[in-house]
Amino acid sequence: MRVLGGIRWKIEEFHRDLKQLTGVEACQCRKARIQRNHIACAMLVWSRLKTLAYEMGKTIYQIKYGMLSDYLIEQLKHPSVQMTLA
Repeated sequence: MRVLGGIRWKIEEFHRDLKQLTGVEACQCRKARIQRNHIACAMLVWSRLKTLAYEMGKTIYQIKYGMLSDYLIEQLKHPSVQMTLA
């Protein structure tokens, strides 16, 4: 019974990570095929984040938010879109 509980917990962790890190639940597609493609892409992203996290000794949350932080810092230094008229 303990083994099943451990497996169930891993599945719950996977679902939580998938939803929080990839935005899989935000898909507004109506057709089943497009939904499946979206879910498959989200799972590939999760898999890559998990691999990077393992290789770097970090959590997948640290990897994702670190990438977002790096992007934001770069955009603040050198904006790719000008918001004022020059």
